[in-house]
Amino acid sequence: MRTCLGVELGSTRIKAVTVDDGFCPVSSGDYTWASRYENGVWTYPLEEVWTGLRAAISQVEGRQDIAAAGISAMMHGYLAFDSDWNLLVPFRTWQNTITGPAAAELTELFGFNIPQRWSIAHLYQAVLNGEPHVTRVAHLTTLAGYIHHQLTGVHAVGVGEASGMFPIDSRTLDYDAGMLEKFNALVAGRGLPWRLEDLLPKVLAAGEDAGALTPEGAALLEGLLPAGIPFAPPEGDAGTGMVATNAVAPRTGNVSAGTSIFSMVVLERPLERVYEEIDLVTTPAGAPVAMVHCNNCTGDTNAWVSLLGETARLFGADPEPGELYTKLYQKSLEGEADCGGVLVCNYLAGEGVTHMDAGRPLAARTPEARFTLANFFRAQLYATMATLKLGMDILAGEGVAIDSLTGHGGLFKTPLVGQRYMAAACGAPVTCMETAGEGGPYGMALLAAYLLRGEAGESLEDFLARRVFAGVSGSTVQPQPDDLAGFNAYIGRYKALLEVERAAVAAL
Repeated sequence: MRTCLGVELGSTRIKAVTVDDGFCPVSSGDYTWASRYENGVWTYPLEEVWTGLRAAISQVEGRQDIAAAGISAMMHGYLAFDSDWNLLVPFRTWQNTITGPAAAELTELFGFNIPQRWSIAHLYQAVLNGEPHVTRVAHLTTLAGYIHHQLTGVHAVGVGEASGMFPIDSRTLDYDAGMLEKFNALVAGRGLPWRLEDLLPKVLAAGEDAGALTPEGAALLEGLLPAGIPFAPPEGDAGTGMVATNAVAPRTGNVSAGTSIFSMVVLERPLERVYEEIDLVTTPAGAPVAMVHCNNCTGDTNAWVSLLGETARLFGADPEPGELYTKLYQKSLEGEADCGGVLVCNYLAGEGVTHMDAGRPLAARTPEARFTLANFFRAQLYATMATLKLGMDILAGEGVAIDSLTGHGGLFKTPLVGQRYMAAACGAPVTCMETAGEGGPYGMALLAAYLLRGEAGESLEDFLARRVFAGVSGSTVQPQPDDLAGFNAYIGRYKALLEVERAAVAAL
């Protein structure tokens, strides 16, 4: 049996998954890691990238049977190298909100929203800051692009990943030529020895040849994979999430909910206006996508679950973490649809959608609020998706039609609960499929399979719909009227809570 391998470096786990000829997951491995806040920057050491990559791949069974592979990772951020591929400054991840002036200036220049976490915002902010390393930059890439280059010698990324570095023209499946020229003109007087197009990785669409594992790359993996394995174009976690949930066709979308939360909705037409809350990216095949990306999702909930577990242990109980999450999620269903006046802001980090550079998690209520465990935990879960709803409401106001959303990630592990609240938040049916639990690495494995097994002229959309997901079972939850009304009432109060959050950031 020949398999395809997908590896994804997420915010908290590095995971490897293989799929068989029927596109079903057959083996996996993982490694746990965490970002570090050092010298005012959220980062990961590149040495741990390789430690984690080797650990995850080493747990995969049947490595000798892998016929194709691909690398995915958290999107965006800043990895700048000199001409010999020496890292010039520590990796700056998507979590950082340190590029506000650059993002604002580029958004105005391009007439196109440039979020703070995009690679081009990081590069231009470094130029504005006068950082010495900018004159030595020869290669700019993402985490997935860096690993792919080290393994294959090819400086390229998939089009979906590229669309989080610099705006993409979906007609040419390449960087927007007019915006490239505008950027080069913007920095022309600064004495920089490069043009932007010379730094950026080549853009490749799903199914295109992206090189093969070299002997040097195999050595970096300590012989875990044999040289010569073909590699799919490296992609970001947003794109692989879309693939893993069969959400690459117009009027479809997905929501990935874990440490961060983001939605991806494939557009039928361009948006009428530029919105700072909405990113315009692409699918791995290059179709235009509206993305609502929020830095904060389950982190504060995890902290509260840990505290409640500690409380239970005071009384001699020692619930398993999975059981504790399930019980609390299910208890929230007993809460009132508007959470009874209980409010939660879950911001552990800054939040671009609501224009905050830092976070202070807080819970608030008026004296008459009904402060029960069910209401409190329902408010916790509403908080995980409240900021996302603010962005999704903008898309609804633009008339963006959504026939279906597919959910994946930790928020959806307890059956039906997260789905039900997400359906109310987004005003659309939410489906969870059996395979979606594998998430991004499964999606990357499918992209490797598309490289290997896609037929001539077969689009990624058709490959997924007809050959991968035909007959795949899942559960779908429709928005319930009471939940819709309750969530809308909650979000009205949540907007007022954000003013309290701003004051907390300023004061604490």
